[in-house]
Amino acid sequence: MSCVIAGGGPAGAMLALLLARAGVEVTLLEKHADFLRDFRGDTIHPSTLQVLGEIGLAEEFLRLPHRKTYELSIVTDTGPIPLANLRGLPCAYDYIAFVPQWDFLSLVTSAAARYPSFRLLMSAEAHGLIVEGGEVRGVRYRDAAGEHELRAGLTVAADGRTSVLRRAAGLVPREFGAPMDVLWFRLPRAPGDPDETFLRLSRGHLMVVIDRETYWQLAYVIPKGGYDDLVRQGIGALREPVARLVPFLAGRETLIEGYGDVSVLTVVLNRLRRWHRPGFTAIGDAAHAMSPVFGVGINLAVQDAVAAANLVAGPLRADGRVPEATLRRLQRRRMWPTRVTQAAQRVVQDLLIGPALRNRLGSPPIRPDVTRIPLLNRVPRRFIGLGVRPEHVEVPASP
Repeated sequence: MSCVIAGGGPAGAMLALLLARAGVEVTLLEKHADFLRDFRGDTIHPSTLQVLGEIGLAEEFLRLPHRKTYELSIVTDTGPIPLANLRGLPCAYDYIAFVPQWDFLSLVTSAAARYPSFRLLMSAEAHGLIVEGGEVRGVRYRDAAGEHELRAGLTVAADGRTSVLRRAAGLVPREFGAPMDVLWFRLPRAPGDPDETFLRLSRGHLMVVIDRETYWQLAYVIPKGGYDDLVRQGIGALREPVARLVPFLAGRETLIEGYGDVSVLTVVLNRLRRWHRPGFTAIGDAAHAMSPVFGVGINLAVQDAVAAANLVAGPLRADGRVPEATLRRLQRRRMWPTRVTQAAQRVVQDLLIGPALRNRLGSPPIRPDVTRIPLLNRVPRRFIGLGVRPEHVEVPASP
């Protein structure tokens, strides 16, 4: 028996690679025809770089066009506030690598394709489960040729925050809410622009500014459900804060011709109480949708995939099935870092983002640069860089 994974995002692609590397027959279903969907999470943190290093892909990854960020800061109306300096992390990678997610996914799936037990089906949308005797035995999916069934010893839902298979399994997430949504768009770089990525904070406004070498990727944070109101005000309601918050972009904001140039991310923060059923588990956003706070969504998803591979590869190779007790162990292992990370995200949402968007955030106090104080920098550096429980690849490659 084999494993079938629905969803070719970071969680599904990494799990497929690790299982194929271990000699498990695995099929990865991706509903789109390619990975080229802009403005997806693309911060590759040291924890994920460690995983790539452990399976021999780090050098190949670092040959992709990328930008390294060693320090994180908030830029306020009165100046910058350093948040964390990643230099000195106890690992080989002390930076965040910004890489378009489609490049990351192409790298991972191309590596998986080197193993004969891997199969990738694009334009294949999983829409239901095969259930027999109370146990999930595979998926139903559709492609251009019609409807199909694919049987497997383990079915994994990695199909994102609106997971179809999670719903088919009767699993309902607990919602925690978020005070914001995010508008993603891009503007070109120009000679003389600064070389940095930062969060711009002002009364009533938040914007993430990401250096992409040839362009700026911008994330303008708006109140939850506020997109339609912004559209009614016209494109000037977006252009004006761009030029004011990021003065070096003044003049370029007119290149945003309309809201057709903007992608809207509806922010969701939730997690399942139970991730599994007999023969079935959810991982990544399907198990826990993360806020964009700290930019750790990809990395939590990859950590889920590593933990899952470590636990399920052996049973799948041995008799083609995974006991539900093993899936329960997976949830127990990954629930703690999920809870802690989401709790930290909720604190930032409640104390910083919500008040800032309501124009109720006071001027930040003048304080020393804590990134220069090793003891005070250690906690945020490790939390952002490695996470609460970094996972390591334990399942060996098949001979």
